[in-house]
Amino acid sequence: MLKGKHIILGISGGIAAYKSVTLLRLLIKAGAEVQVVITPSGKEFITPVTLSALSGKPVVNEFFTANTGEWHSHVDLGLWADAMVIAPATASSIAKMANGVADNMLITTYLSAKAPVFIAPAMDLDMMAHPSTKRNIELLKSYGNYIIEPAEGELASHLVGKGRMEEPEEIVKYLSRFFASQQELKGKHVLVTAGPTYEKIDPVRFIGNYSSGKMGYAIAEEAARRGANVTLVSGPVSISTSIPNINVIKVESAQEMHDHCVNIFPNCDYGIMCAAVADYAPVEYCDKKIKREKDEIPMIKLVKNPDIAAKLGSIKQPHQTLVGFALETNNEEYNALDKLHRKNLDMIILNSLQDSGAGFGTDTNKITTYFSNGAKIEYPLKTKAEVAKDIIDSIIKK
Repeated sequence: MLKGKHIILGISGGIAAYKSVTLLRLLIKAGAEVQVVITPSGKEFITPVTLSALSGKPVVNEFFTANTGEWHSHVDLGLWADAMVIAPATASSIAKMANGVADNMLITTYLSAKAPVFIAPAMDLDMMAHPSTKRNIELLKSYGNYIIEPAEGELASHLVGKGRMEEPEEIVKYLSRFFASQQELKGKHVLVTAGPTYEKIDPVRFIGNYSSGKMGYAIAEEAARRGANVTLVSGPVSISTSIPNINVIKVESAQEMHDHCVNIFPNCDYGIMCAAVADYAPVEYCDKKIKREKDEIPMIKLVKNPDIAAKLGSIKQPHQTLVGFALETNNEEYNALDKLHRKNLDMIILNSLQDSGAGFGTDTNKITTYFSNGAKIEYPLKTKAEVAKDIIDSIIKK
């Protein structure tokens, strides 16, 4: 799966840099084209001459070549790569990546990378366990980076604990599995809805909710990374996506979202209804701002919005899979199962506002997945990017 892939191998200054030589050799042997980018402190542990001899390319370690003034473009590198692997990633480099401290070529290349980034931490156990390191790693996960967890064992300090960089052979397997997963949904069309809907009252007011769209966008991006052609019907959100095989359709109201979904879904293999659609809309829209009067309180009459998931469930064909979401505050399991069966869904994803870190506006979520065959999977609190992987995994396995 690595043959012909363009891979940036980033090496930061830790004793585990000696493993990077083996990792480089294995990547080349697997058919990848590798460009090494090393930090100034990384050169203290392994020489650019060795790395250049193995990769067949000059090692990039400065912004420009001192004697010629040749500029090394981190932007071009970011566009060239199919993947970036940072191994070892020290506590210092992890902190810089998490917080955008672009003071060396490795960090600027990371910040310019368009391809998936894989980070293999390596440090002493106390550094690994420090709250700042844990926070920085969680930040990197929330950005969509992949963390290749370090192993436990004897460290450079001769202490025993978690912090050993994963073995090169395992990193290569990890990358191979990732590129294999990119083919899992190739040729498939996935419809995803995301964000809230706004139901206009007058030119300045609306009925809506607090949905940020983060969960739906994470699902759309994960499906796209696995090779799917994704149509993302998005309500009003402040986030965006730049992945090429995602076609974003912007809508505002539930009716607009409904009409697009009904038109698109018959040509899809999967539908994932993640949007927080308003249940009701005003019967009438006032084209002028409703003024506050001293003695009169305006009455706003509401009408039910169309139920998008139920409509798609009614037209679903045997080859199609339809997934719904249930955000609940009470009787969570009962309400989720009722929606699963009533709307003819194949899966429903439950999250509860009773769970800390789940729900609207957060970067994390805690879900339980229910299947129409009675199966159930509970997951711990994770970043929404990780939750998206779990959801797509479940759909593929189904």
